Amino acid sequence: MTIEGLQIIPTELLAQYKTNVSQDLLSAKFERLEDAELSTTEFSFNMAVAAVYSSKIEGEVIELDSYIKHKRFHIEFQADYTRKIDDLYLAYQFASQNKPVQTTFAEMHTLLAKHIVSTNWLGQYRNQNMFVTTKE
Repeated sequence: MTIEGLQIIPTELLAQYKTNVSQDLLSAKFERLEDAELSTTEFSFNMAVAAVYSSKIEGEVIELDSYIKHKRFHIEFQADYTRKIDDLYLAYQFASQNKPVQTTFAEMHTLLAKHIVSTNWLGQYRNQNMFVTTKE
């Protein structure tokens, strides 16, 4: 299926994927994942990369280098430059420590959307269509 130049992978392929890929092997490899050497006990480089580039998809203007300096070395920038990415970073941190169930999804949304949506929409499911665009 193609929508406006995007190719959507059919859900029917999931069963075939599951028969060809061992869940145990995937789990074992996942458990062996390690964070980057730049990480510390208070800072995850991989989480910072994910937060910055996810935010860029949403149109935020921030450079990875600046965000790493902000999070790892506590360099201060104007709050508007880092606030939304900080929220997403906290949501990713929360997600990595909590089982994905309905209540934790609501909590994650509250964290990541704190400075994006009005407070009455925090932790709520959308009931209208949304889309993401880029300049291209």
